[in-house]
Amino acid sequence: MVALDGMELAVPEGTVFGLLGPNGAGKTTTVRILTTLLKPDAGHARVAGLDVVRDAHRLRAHIGASGQYAAVDDHLTGAENLEMVGRLYHLGIKRAKQRARELLERFDLTEAADRPVQGYSGGMRRRLDLAGALVVNPPVLFLDEPTTGLDPRARASLWDVIAELVTTGTTVLLTTQYMEEADRLADRIGVVDHGHVIALGTADELKDQVGGDRIELSVTSATDLETARRTLAPLAVGDMQIDATALRVTVPVTSGAAALTTALGHLAAERITVRDAGLRRPTLDDVFLTLTGREADEKTQETVR
Repeated sequence: MVALDGMELAVPEGTVFGLLGPNGAGKTTTVRILTTLLKPDAGHARVAGLDVVRDAHRLRAHIGASGQYAAVDDHLTGAENLEMVGRLYHLGIKRAKQRARELLERFDLTEAADRPVQGYSGGMRRRLDLAGALVVNPPVLFLDEPTTGLDPRARASLWDVIAELVTTGTTVLLTTQYMEEADRLADRIGVVDHGHVIALGTADELKDQVGGDRIELSVTSATDLETARRTLAPLAVGDMQIDATALRVTVPVTSGAAALTTALGHLAAERITVRDAGLRRPTLDDVFLTLTGREADEKTQETVR
């Protein structure tokens, strides 16, 4: 089975590139190749100007990586974990200790610096793992689903850290299954499925691919729902969606707020009681479902050979 097939990516310096796709699409395989952990069977890739195969040894000093699971030693303290990483990078004992303290302060872990990591919360472990990836100030950072399993507050905190890194010039490749995360952080997004890049662009560009504004409204009865469908059909620029259970109708439109005003006027003329109504753009969840035919969190088996 081919894990990646003709994938082409280019990420400008100082930006965040979001790589989206269902499980098994090839996201983690891509990260493993770009971080020199997996040798490709064919093709070529360069990171920070270095070939991932020919210059693998040199490249490792220019990149940092944080995976789906925090790579920290539970039996060491937070400070000892970071000092160990620094010494592995040959920073020397004094500089490794200094760098550890700098990062512990930056990631708001100073109070927990001398406690064993086994007592850290999930968010603290994630921050420590990300700190470890930054010990040598790498110009390129790979984050493979870095906020998986975190609660909303811890996730938002980590988003702030990532955004701050980019302002200092770090280039980030981020894989995620949280569409809100990609929408918040990524300058550009690539959607992959079955080892192919099937869409590429900014979040707004990808949303435009699946349609523009949509009127969403709900009524109070099944009879009103059918009348609303007939009344609003002339405003639709694509297929309307009817949710009989929720008594909701979704109408794709082109004129945004003006279309919503017109729709509400038509419904009032038909004496239809509208329970709630609003105008919304497609979300990245809509993009994901349209392009891949699967929900963003749908689990599939990843097989790589």
